[in-house]
Amino acid sequence: MASRRGKPPLSSRMMRAMWRGLPDKRHDVGWEPGLVVPGADGSPLVTDHYFPRTAGDFPTLLVRSPYGRGLPWSPMYGMLFAEQGFHVVLQSCRGTGGSGGVFDLWRNEAADGRATVSWLRRQPWFDGTLGTIGPSYLGYVQWALALDPPPELKAMVVQVGLHDPYALFYADGALRLENALLVGLGMTYQHQGIAPFAGATLRFQRRMRDIVTARPLRGAYASALGDVPWLDDVMTHPEAGDPYWDGASLARAAEGLRVPTSLITGRYDALVDQTFEQYARLRRAGCDTALLVGPWTHASALQQGWPEVFAESLAWLRAHLCGEPSGLRPTRVRVHVGGEDVWRDLDDWPSVLAATTSWVPTADGHLGRRAGAGAAGGVNGAGAAPLASLRYDPADPTPSIGGPLLSRTAGPRDNSVLEGREDVLTFTGPPLAEPVDLLGPVSARLSVSTDTGYADVFTRLCDVDAQGRSVNVCDGLARLETVGQAPSEVTVRMSSTAYRFPAGHRLRWQISAGAHPRYVRNPGTGKSPVDAVDFAPIRVTLHTGSVLTLPHGTP
Repeated sequence: MASRRGKPPLSSRMMRAMWRGLPDKRHDVGWEPGLVVPGADGSPLVTDHYFPRTAGDFPTLLVRSPYGRGLPWSPMYGMLFAEQGFHVVLQSCRGTGGSGGVFDLWRNEAADGRATVSWLRRQPWFDGTLGTIGPSYLGYVQWALALDPPPELKAMVVQVGLHDPYALFYADGALRLENALLVGLGMTYQHQGIAPFAGATLRFQRRMRDIVTARPLRGAYASALGDVPWLDDVMTHPEAGDPYWDGASLARAAEGLRVPTSLITGRYDALVDQTFEQYARLRRAGCDTALLVGPWTHASALQQGWPEVFAESLAWLRAHLCGEPSGLRPTRVRVHVGGEDVWRDLDDWPSVLAATTSWVPTADGHLGRRAGAGAAGGVNGAGAAPLASLRYDPADPTPSIGGPLLSRTAGPRDNSVLEGREDVLTFTGPPLAEPVDLLGPVSARLSVSTDTGYADVFTRLCDVDAQGRSVNVCDGLARLETVGQAPSEVTVRMSSTAYRFPAGHRLRWQISAGAHPRYVRNPGTGKSPVDAVDFAPIRVTLHTGSVLTLPHGTP
């Protein structure tokens, strides 16, 4: 052990010293960098080992990353968890961070994870107890290992995690353009170090507008990102059933899983829906699981939310790897309720709902709560009357404002300027006499006709305060085709939320035909949005029969 008693890198120690509100460390930390672990095909996977400088046995945490092993992963996972009594194995995925082989977005993670566990078994400090932890793609590699979990795997902590790459890049066949570009940026440059990544980020920001408005879109990113073959593949395979996506989703890993798994997300996380899906599958499988939903975006969960995220993660790992359950909370679920700014402990997600209510738009721009159940009438039939229409011009696309993004513009934002555009419809309810609590999935059923036959529908729920500020709560997008002048029905999943609309506030239903560059713009011609050069403006008409469905409950 004496030969590897080096200190962690200075940059990691400096970043560690900046954090406040974290538990006191239990151990000094040693660092053994640059270990070479053979991957499934023998490719050298460069690995750093952090460990407590204390005699005795400690469980091991495996952290596999395509984003390098330096900042922020070294202090956040290597140092912090070694301080608390864990060996931490921080490894660069193949083709990244100095590891050999070629990076492929998802195809090697299961085999390389198993190969790393085989290497761990041969280490004298490995005591046979293993956990995994990490965010985003670092969650994906955990699900890959869980496809065939080794017997040593006793706990997982998936933070703002990914299990389905297709759903990261597409919504109902519409390319999540901003996600694709930002993942391409991160995967290509972050593992190279701070300076190359910062330079590439600045270059991308300067050129982003030109990239997202290029005609054709295909290959336009190369001016900022260079050649990224897998990104071109992602952008040109929009169908979920395309063989290109075979094996990409690891949803099946949660089916039948018995490894205790903690899930952490934020209401505005770009992967929040994937976390809710993971939770539902684990619960059906009878797996020991916990869910934490904070007021965070994908990035802020690991920044402003880090004290809560770290505490939750540490408590779970101590309980299941160290036999110290005292830090676990008494309920399975903990959610932050927006609009009220409080945390609530729940027995499950979603909790038992008091009711699911329907809200319907009117021709004068109002939104009213519909009494009773039953069809609204007129969908796909002669009784469907026009309510309102908008003209969407892909040459001047409706912009995206806030929401569940990967970028720094994510989260709740004032939508007032957006709602002042002529290509955005709004329907607003009356001031609420008492608070309205939402807890669970929100959805919309729209009756829509178009004049071109091709359109996207973006729909958003907003909270309007007494001063008229309209803040986004949740949203979703669907792609549709229509025939002639008859309306077609489309259902849009608008994610799930835990939110309180205070008394005096109003509910607002916002509808448009896009949110750019969050989603690729629909050319209106039926042509591929990636290859389209010619655009056609689209007239989108909303008809009676359109309904916003809200899950009312008591958080």
